[in-house]
Amino acid sequence: MGDLVIGARSGAGEPEGPGGRVDRSAESSAPSAEEAAAQTGDEHGSDGHAPGATGSGEPPQSGSGSVEEGSGDPAKPRKQRSFLKELPILVGIALVLALVIKTFFVQAFSIPSESMQNTLQVGDRVLVDKLTPWFGAEPERGEVVVFHDPGGWLNDEPTQQSSNSFVRGVQDVLSFVGLMPSANEKDLIKRVIGVGGDTVECKGDGPVLVNGVALNEPYIYPGNTPCGTQPFGPVKVPKGKIWVMGDHRADSLDSRFHMDQPGGGTVPVDNVIGRAFTVAWPINHWSTLPVPDTFDQKGLAAGALPAAPPVAGAVGAVALLPLVRRVRARSDRRKDG
Repeated sequence: MGDLVIGARSGAGEPEGPGGRVDRSAESSAPSAEEAAAQTGDEHGSDGHAPGATGSGEPPQSGSGSVEEGSGDPAKPRKQRSFLKELPILVGIALVLALVIKTFFVQAFSIPSESMQNTLQVGDRVLVDKLTPWFGAEPERGEVVVFHDPGGWLNDEPTQQSSNSFVRGVQDVLSFVGLMPSANEKDLIKRVIGVGGDTVECKGDGPVLVNGVALNEPYIYPGNTPCGTQPFGPVKVPKGKIWVMGDHRADSLDSRFHMDQPGGGTVPVDNVIGRAFTVAWPINHWSTLPVPDTFDQKGLAAGALPAAPPVAGAVGAVALLPLVRRVRARSDRRKDG
């Protein structure tokens, strides 16, 4: 029971003398040997120090993130720019890139009529290469090209514009950057049949002849004849001009129908915007527009191969003339001997 009441205060005084209350108070107030040594070390700069001291006389640190540790305030995360603020910049960059591409590289055009069926359908979107003409390339036989009206070809064709002013505005903007064909421009799309220097003609039911070589044209609309309803020729295509025809020969007002106009139905090369190389839209009509194999025939180029044998024979005869003379001289000597 005695252990349970040690240190308890009952209100009664304790006896004086050895082991009494006064002696115990004195003992508890006197510093121990370890505490005295610690205090002495602090006063004289010894290695001993209180917990939390630095040992070099510096005040204790408050924490690893405090200003006293010399690194300053921690860096604040940079605030990201709002997407709504960046959106006009992105749109502006996209429009500039689209304008550059439309001006120098590729432009989209819409097929407005049936004159190129079945190769191209009404409403198809074709991509036109505008880059190669910048380097001096000219249209070649068999290519499908887009060109400006040379004058009088589309006089009766109305421009296709929406009656809605908002739709017209959107169309004007998209056509300006090349994402949509323009409804104001009068452009045509046909296949090149002859180039400058060629002689083209078509009689009766065909075939079409280029420099006397017959074309095999599987791309012609089924049921049409190569000449369609308008036989022509022979026509000599001037330099710097091209002779064009639609694949739907019975429904194409092409070079055949404008022979009474300036240029005789031919189109200036300078009017050519570029070559259509693919059908991009709609997806189920996607296809490329290569040059048909018939335009790779030998002898198709004007005056190239047909004149080659006579020229080669003349050159060979001149080269062999001295040899022929020597043989004849030897033969004559033998006869005289």
